[in-house]
Amino acid sequence: MKFNAFQKVALTTVFATLFLIFVGGLVRASGAGLGCPDWPKCFGQWIPPFSVSELPSGFDPSQFNAIKMWTEYINRIIGVLIGLLIIATSLFSLRYRKDKPSITVSSFAALVLVIVQGWLGGQVVRSGLQDWIITIHMLLAMVIVSLLVFATFKAFVDHLNLQMDEKVRKHVLYFTLIMLVASLFQMLLGTQVREAIDMVVKMNPGLPREQWLERVGFVDHFHRTTSWSLLILAIYKAWFLSKHPINTAMMKTAAGIILMVFLQVLLGIGLAYLGMPAAFQVLHLFIAALLVSGLILYLNMVIYAKK
Repeated sequence: MKFNAFQKVALTTVFATLFLIFVGGLVRASGAGLGCPDWPKCFGQWIPPFSVSELPSGFDPSQFNAIKMWTEYINRIIGVLIGLLIIATSLFSLRYRKDKPSITVSSFAALVLVIVQGWLGGQVVRSGLQDWIITIHMLLAMVIVSLLVFATFKAFVDHLNLQMDEKVRKHVLYFTLIMLVASLFQMLLGTQVREAIDMVVKMNPGLPREQWLERVGFVDHFHRTTSWSLLILAIYKAWFLSKHPINTAMMKTAAGIILMVFLQVLLGIGLAYLGMPAAFQVLHLFIAALLVSGLILYLNMVIYAKK
């Protein structure tokens, strides 16, 4: 199948946005959020200083950490590139404004939210990494990805030949919705755990990573306990689909979703019992974003499947 300009750009934008979430997780886990203490510039310059000796007057030399600075600066550069990609996606979506207006509407909605997201990124820095602003920043990123996934799917749906028995379709639709709600709930709980960890670290400077979760308390235990409900849903989904074979594309997407749920549980266990490795933190957030995106895609596949 030959892709048109919108399909090419939209696919690139979806993958690039997910990559940005990965990089954002890396910034968060490495503590590089204030690697550039100002916004939109970095240490008062569009190109960051290469050494502490190059710092402009007015900045505390103790704030300078080259690794954290470049980690945050690269995150910002990728964010700008994503913004340009979403602008391109919106412009190319105009070809669908008459026959598939939902593509154009969702693309431009993503563009508006990206502008808000850019402003919010500045507030994250100016607030000194206020936890609740970081949480909104992440959740808004998921809304943007969801809109882009929907627009991209709609541009490809006519070529997918999706078919499903009506009774099976209704059943799959219901438990996919339940899985999506459960995944979003788990993601929200995860942000609460992360905020609680930040508070523990602020109150206990120098506390070893392996002791962070011990001080978090109820919200962490609740997050762990309720995560099993998502695993049970994934197991049930695997069993149900094994009894009701469906379209190959839908089966592969469902298999990917089930695999991501299992990976999330394993990463959660690793975070709890292996001393909270930073790499596991990054992967836990990234796979959560992939899982929600996959569920949004699958939900649309089920909705638009033909009898």
